[in-house]
Amino acid sequence: MDAFYASVELLRYPQLRGQAMVVGGRGDFQPLAHADGHLQFARLRDYAGRGVVTTSTYEARALGVFSGMGLMKAARLAPEAILLPADFDAYRDSSRRFKAAIARIVPDIEDRGIDEIYLDLSASVEASASLGLRIKQAVHAATGLSCSIGIASNKLLAKICSDLDKPNGLTILDSRDIAERIWPLPARKINGIGPKSAERLAALGINTIGDLAAVPVEFLMRRFGGTTGNWLHRAAHGLDDRPVIMASEPKSISRETTFARDLHATRDRSELSAIFTTLCQRLADDLQRSGYAGRNIGIKLRYADFRAVTRDVTLALGVSDATAIRLAAGACLKRVPLTQKIRLLGVRASGLGARGEVAMNAPSRQAELPF
Repeated sequence: MDAFYASVELLRYPQLRGQAMVVGGRGDFQPLAHADGHLQFARLRDYAGRGVVTTSTYEARALGVFSGMGLMKAARLAPEAILLPADFDAYRDSSRRFKAAIARIVPDIEDRGIDEIYLDLSASVEASASLGLRIKQAVHAATGLSCSIGIASNKLLAKICSDLDKPNGLTILDSRDIAERIWPLPARKINGIGPKSAERLAALGINTIGDLAAVPVEFLMRRFGGTTGNWLHRAAHGLDDRPVIMASEPKSISRETTFARDLHATRDRSELSAIFTTLCQRLADDLQRSGYAGRNIGIKLRYADFRAVTRDVTLALGVSDATAIRLAAGACLKRVPLTQKIRLLGVRASGLGARGEVAMNAPSRQAELPF
């Protein structure tokens, strides 16, 4: 999906099309409605806090603002950009609709997150171009949004191709086109080569995928180890034998938040309690929506000095109820030091199984919990 979260917001606020717009932060920056119906939008320059960019429009990306960047840094690059808070309920709804629309055309789908999927087209007899166009039209009819599709012989190449002609692109790659279309790209375009790996490759004079393809596999194996070196060599030559996995079970589901300011368990108890309850409720909603219950409930804290700590409790039976999750997670909180300020709090459920059971050994006295 093209700039997915931002595109969903532009459906709601079409007057912002063509402008630099950033999604991120909390709900404090909702548009202000005036009596005449005019909406006043917050500007990125108004932001103060620790939030990060969830996504940005292509106009904001042209100014250097990308996902994962701190909003304060983004404000220095694009102070006049519009700032909107993230609305994950709306994004999940659009995600469900675009995937359902595609599933009616191609049922063999590997879900890769809220805005991305792989499709196995090997059983299709329809020409790739017409099939790709039909998928794009179905997505737009279901959501009002555009997507970019890459069609190639394997997942690695299809992923690269999906980014080549964004937005609203349809790229079809034949194996004979790899040298012309793939090798000139930066090595980091290979999914799995992150910033640090790209730096190591650049230090060896390897900047493009073509540079990587030209290096003997023995050299890569000496520098990066046998498994990674061999993978780098194969990836540079467009080789990937991973199948499209139609069904997979998540290992865990979690919710976490970074606070706008550091909070103390005693002085900010009521605020922390409200945040904690909301996280547990959202985790419960996620579990129930997915049809899971979790036997292991855990918490994650990051203190003001950036040290992180986690604690877990294992229950007799799985839970998906917000109250039971809060009680179990609260018991975990009693096992961590709460004398210094906290900057992040998270709740996690793992050991997932089918819903419908109630835990028998969850703590029962919420009044004794830290917050």
